[in-house]
Amino acid sequence: MTNSSTGAVTRIPDFGIDTTSPATGDALRDYLARLRRGDLGSLPALVTLAVLVGLFAALSEDFLTLNNLTNLLHQGAGQTIIAMGLVYVLLAGEIDLSAGTASGVAAAVLALHFQHDGNLLGAMGGAVFAAFTVGLAAAALLAVLLRVWVGAAASALALVLMVAGLGANPWVEMLLAVCVGAAIGCLTGFAVSKVRIPSFVVTLGLFITWSGVVLQLLGPGGTVSIRQNPVLFAVANGSLDVTGSWLLFLLAGAGYAGAVAYRHLTRLRNGLVAPPTPLVAAKVAAVLTCGGLATFLLTLNRSPHPELADIRGVPLVVPIVLVLLAAGTFVLDRTRFGRHLHAVGNNRDAAHRAGVDVARIRMTAFVICSALAAVGAIVYTSKVGSVDGSAGGGNLVLFAVGAAVIGGVSLFGGKGRLPDAVLGGAVLATVQNGLNLLGFQAAPVNIITGLVLVAAAGVDALSRRRAGLDRR
Repeated sequence: MTNSSTGAVTRIPDFGIDTTSPATGDALRDYLARLRRGDLGSLPALVTLAVLVGLFAALSEDFLTLNNLTNLLHQGAGQTIIAMGLVYVLLAGEIDLSAGTASGVAAAVLALHFQHDGNLLGAMGGAVFAAFTVGLAAAALLAVLLRVWVGAAASALALVLMVAGLGANPWVEMLLAVCVGAAIGCLTGFAVSKVRIPSFVVTLGLFITWSGVVLQLLGPGGTVSIRQNPVLFAVANGSLDVTGSWLLFLLAGAGYAGAVAYRHLTRLRNGLVAPPTPLVAAKVAAVLTCGGLATFLLTLNRSPHPELADIRGVPLVVPIVLVLLAAGTFVLDRTRFGRHLHAVGNNRDAAHRAGVDVARIRMTAFVICSALAAVGAIVYTSKVGSVDGSAGGGNLVLFAVGAAVIGGVSLFGGKGRLPDAVLGGAVLATVQNGLNLLGFQAAPVNIITGLVLVAAAGVDALSRRRAGLDRR
C-alpha cells in the first residue's frame, strides 16, 4: 500500500487485513463486490418477499389486515420449524426427505398418549408396542456407539415414557413427541453416517416407512382430536396477553442488541476485522424498530368482529420460533459442533483429516433435524386440532426443504443459517396465503411454489459457479 506522507510503497504484513476495520464506504463497496462475485446471501429471498407482499397487497384488500398477517404466523410456523431442523442436515451436505413423515410419527404418538390416558400398550397393541420399544432401545444403543449423547438420552427417555404409562399430560406428551423424533434421527443418522447409505436413498425409504407407521398407529381413516386439551390446542392458536407481548419484545430486543454489541466489541477489542460500528448500530436499530412496530400492531384488536370479541397479543408460535432460533444460532456460531458441522459440509475429507469425528457430526445433525421436526409436528397438530393417517405426508417436507433453500441455505452443504429458514418460511407462507386469498386452488399454489423453489435452487447453483465453488 502507498504511504500518503512519503509516497513510498509499504507491504502489509501477513494477515494484516485481518486486523483492519473498514470504513462505512469501504464496507458497502466490499458488499457490492461480494454480490458481483455471486455471494448473494439472503438478498434474493428478501427481494422476493418484498415483491410478494406488494403484489398481494395490491391484489387483495384482505392481505394486509391484522387478522390475516397473524394467520400468516400461525400457518407458517410448523413448516418453518421443520425447515430450521433441515438446515443442520443441509449444512452437512445431506438431505432428509423423511423429516415430514417422521414428524407424523411423533404427532401420532402424542395423540395416542393423550387419547388413551398414557396407555400406549393398549392403544398400539402388543406387537406394535413391542416393535416400537425395541426401536427406541436400538436408537439409544446406536447413539451410544457413536457417542451422540443427546440422541442416546432422548431415545432412552422416550422408552421410559412409553413403558411408564403416565396419565395424559400435555407436557409429557410434547416431551415424548420430541424424544421420539430424536430417536428417529438416531436411526437415520446411523444408517447415513456409519453404514454409509446415501442420505437420499435412506430418507426416501424412511419417508415411505414412517408414513406406513402412522397409518398403522392411527388407521387409514383414524383421526384423533386434541382440541379438548387447552394447552395442546393453545400452542399454535393461543397468544400472549398485551403485557406479555411487550415483555417478549423487551427481552428479545435486549438479547439481540446485547449479542450483536458483544460480538462486535469483542472483535474490535481483539483487533479482528469487524463491520463499521455505524452499520452495526443501524442494523440493530432497524431490527428493533420492526420488532416494536410488529408488537404494537399485534397488540391491537384484530378480531373480524370487534364488537363481539377482543383478540390481541403476539401469537405463542412467535416466542417458540425465537427461542429455537436463538438457541440454534448459538449452537451453529459459537460451539465446536457448529464449526465442525460447517467444516464437514464444506469438505468432508479435509474435516476428517483435521481430526473431526465426521460420523458423529453427521448423526447429530440428523438427530437435531428429527427432533425439530417433532416440534414442528406439535405446532402443526395444535393448529389443525387433530392428527390423522396422513400426518406429515404430502408436500410437507418438500415445502420445508424449499423454505430453507429459498432463504439462502445451500443444497451443496457448508452454507446457511437458521434465519435463512425463517425467511424462506415467510416467503412460502406468503405465497400460499396470498394465492388462497385470491381464490386459487391447490394446483396453481403447488405449481407456483415449486417454481419459486426451482428458481431459488438455480440462484444457489449460479452463485456458487460465479464464486468458483462449483468445480464440476
